[in-house]
Amino acid sequence: MVDYLFPECSANKTISNSLMTNKTLQDLLEQAEHLTVEEQLSLIAHLVEKVKQATTAPKPKRKWSELRGLVTEPALGEDAQTWISRTRREADSHRASQVSQSR
Repeated sequence: MVDYLFPECSANKTISNSLMTNKTLQDLLEQAEHLTVEEQLSLIAHLVEKVKQATTAPKPKRKWSELRGLVTEPALGEDAQTWISRTRREADSHRASQVSQSR
C-alpha cells in the first residue's frame, strides 16, 4: 500500500532484531511531511491496520484434551454424586469442629 512511499520500510522486508532508532523514526516523520493529505491519510490507515492486526490476534481455541490432568486424583474413579456428598459431609464436619473450638 505505502511501499512506494517508503521503499526502505516495506512490510515485505524484515528489520533486523534491533529496534528502530530515533533517527530512522525522525527520517520517516520528515518524509511523511512531504506527502499529500491523501497520502498521509493512506499512511495512517495502513499503520492503524497493522497495529490492529498485531494487537488483536485471535485467541486460539482450547481443546478438551488440554484439560487432562486438571482434576485432582481423589475425584477420579469416584461417582460424581458420591464425591459431592462426601465432600459436603467433610466440609460440614470441619465447620462444626471450627465452631465448637471457638466457643
